[in-house]
Amino acid sequence: MEKFRQTLKVKKERAILVAALLSRSNGSDDLAELTALAKSAGALVVDRFQQQIRKVNPSTYIGKGKALQLAARVKRHQADVIIFDNDLSPGQIRELEKLAEAKVLDRSELILDIFATRAKTKQAKLQVELAQLEYTYPRLTRMWSHLDTVAGAGGAGAAGAVGGIGTRGPGEQQLEIDRRLVNKRISELKRELAGIDRRKLREIQGRHGLFKISLVGYTNAGKSTLLNTLTDAGAFVEDRLFATLDTRTRKWSPAKSVEVLLSDTVGFVRKLPHQLVASFKATLEETVNADLLLHVIDVSSADALSQMESVNAVLDEIDCARKPTLLVLNKVDAITNLSQLEMIETVYPDAVAISAKSGLGLDELCQKVTECYRGSEVVLRVRSHQSNGKVQSFLRAHGRILDEQYGDSSVIIEVKMGQNQLPELQRLKPDTLEIVGH
Repeated sequence: MEKFRQTLKVKKERAILVAALLSRSNGSDDLAELTALAKSAGALVVDRFQQQIRKVNPSTYIGKGKALQLAARVKRHQADVIIFDNDLSPGQIRELEKLAEAKVLDRSELILDIFATRAKTKQAKLQVELAQLEYTYPRLTRMWSHLDTVAGAGGAGAAGAVGGIGTRGPGEQQLEIDRRLVNKRISELKRELAGIDRRKLREIQGRHGLFKISLVGYTNAGKSTLLNTLTDAGAFVEDRLFATLDTRTRKWSPAKSVEVLLSDTVGFVRKLPHQLVASFKATLEETVNADLLLHVIDVSSADALSQMESVNAVLDEIDCARKPTLLVLNKVDAITNLSQLEMIETVYPDAVAISAKSGLGLDELCQKVTECYRGSEVVLRVRSHQSNGKVQSFLRAHGRILDEQYGDSSVIIEVKMGQNQLPELQRLKPDTLEIVGH
């Protein structure tokens, strides 16, 4: 089947999309996300094939009869590639390619291809290459004889070096050589990324004492636009899935005397390949270490609720499902289904409706974030030496002064402020600090 799989890219290829459903559809468009992914990869979608199945066929996934129907559609539409919304085994791919006489990709391969074309920084390129190789390794078969399109993408271990002097034993199979090549490259990538991860973690841990906020959400929900609007970050923005894979962190002041760190993250999709979640660990570390998540939702999308569930599934996978989270309903200026917005606002009354593009609702967002930053308010009695101006300045900047009493050398201040500021206040070393009310 080598002639169909010279490359896994689908740019400018005519594609037929396939969704095989094991459970009855709820009436929604089960191929909507795959359509957006295929278009984002540059493919021209010429047909969509949605089929309910009772069980997975071990040979063709959808059964031979349906596979032959699919082959007829390939011929009718002169399609170059078939893209499944399911993950297929190498044997299923081989059999489908033989029947349809066209290249077959599964969902994970498509997402990995998109990530490969979007990666710009060295870290992102290494992360994507690692994810590709870890996906490929257990699937190595004679579907292609060399790994020119994957191995060596980072510049090491070129496929042309395979089988040199001292590497080939009598009768050694090409498959064994390929596996050794992939294993070696995976080890090199993991070592290199481990160094980047350590530097990234030191950078994140160096922000101790600063309130950290991470923007999370389905890809193309408007996270980068929101980051740009709030901080003038200059993040790359384009109306396509996975427009950016790199984390940007900027300082943001949602209120006077309040300074936080705001980070953008890679967008999520349903069933994000676990190889990508693993290889993008350092990037997702911004989310893991955040004090607050802003879950950005594109409420103008008909699939807003399912996209929200997809993001929650990934957050659960990286152990962030229980983090304090504020829902941000973005693109309200582009909404056509008001009932959907009203329903979401009824279920999530604390959500904030905004337009990152026009600035609508950003004042309320700043207010909500400030409330999360400060926490529930408490009344404090703080005693400090009059020469400790830092304590007094902090109390005036972050709280509401209720009473002040000056002695010979000390001052006692009663102040109402958010309890989340107590650790920062304690670091300024007042003489005494006690909570006297709420």
